[in-house]
Amino acid sequence: MIRKTLNFRDSDLLLLALAVAIAAVGVVEIYSTTAHSALAGEYKSQIKWILLGCVGALIVSRIDYHAIIERVPWFFVISVVALAGLLVGGHSINKARRWLPLGGVVTLQVSELVKLVIILGVAAILAEKRGKDVTWTELLKLGILAGVPAVLVVLEPDLGTALTFFPIVVAGIFLVGIHPRQIAMLGLLALLMVPVAWHFTKPYQRERVMTFIHPSQDTRGSSYQATQSKIAIGSGGFWGKGLGNGTQSRLGFIPVSHADFIFAAFSEEQGFAGTLFVMLLYFALLLRLLDGAQLAGDRAGTLVVVCFASLLFFQIFVNVGMMIGFLPITGIPLPLMSQGGSSVMSTFLGLGLAMSVKMRRLVN
Repeated sequence: MIRKTLNFRDSDLLLLALAVAIAAVGVVEIYSTTAHSALAGEYKSQIKWILLGCVGALIVSRIDYHAIIERVPWFFVISVVALAGLLVGGHSINKARRWLPLGGVVTLQVSELVKLVIILGVAAILAEKRGKDVTWTELLKLGILAGVPAVLVVLEPDLGTALTFFPIVVAGIFLVGIHPRQIAMLGLLALLMVPVAWHFTKPYQRERVMTFIHPSQDTRGSSYQATQSKIAIGSGGFWGKGLGNGTQSRLGFIPVSHADFIFAAFSEEQGFAGTLFVMLLYFALLLRLLDGAQLAGDRAGTLVVVCFASLLFFQIFVNVGMMIGFLPITGIPLPLMSQGGSSVMSTFLGLGLAMSVKMRRLVN
């Protein structure tokens, strides 16, 4: 049966509810880790961003995603100009220019919204392809789509966010198909680029890689963050120390325990049981997204949802991997839980796109 109109019941409210549940857990943990510090009250700001994100998701879900995809060239140009502008006049924090001041009240991390532009761009490039596998021309377009913003973000510097652009492209490529010979050639190109990339990395980034390889060589220096994170997670045991009783976070041993390292702080307070509960919520969220991708009415919708799900999975995997010492430390937040308005808003807008795709599966 084909419907020509939409109503509120077509919205995937379960998807939104799962996201809000994860975000609520994050708010409680932000409150717990900052209640006795100079950052007390940060949880209130997080709640505001979550509410704005929910409104944004519902608004985006009412817009036909095809109309948004058609405007990708404009979005891409605006994104590149904005990222380039940050390098000149962006708001600087700890020598990094990642934030665009908005009215002197809040700042926006442009690179978080660029993730959505890349998702839409992948859909725009690959949705109408007719061949079996992706072509070299399409690969070049995808390389420009992710590569140009990535270079600008690395210069901010923000290597972690730049890395999140490429799983989006990879997901789109494998969804439509790629020839094994192309995989081999791209793999060879990636290997050849490693020495070049290493040459342009900053000293602290090289230290993070080296301490990942040799984690015990400088536990009070470059490997301090990773060491303290593992101590916090291990000390949580099965049931955890209880809300507000995490010594590693409350005593300041875990850096930015309300942001990038919130998983370590949460694991210390809620233990394995609480961590398992949150991981199950993330698992349910990803499954719900993939369910929406299967029900999409066309390839463009499938690409949008799969690429967004791949982005979330990559961020979750990398953030948790950093906390347990499986991956080197990079500045990638835990989606929906880590404190940060731009990250929260970007994630909810992405959910809005996924909801838009699912709502229009039966629309003529």
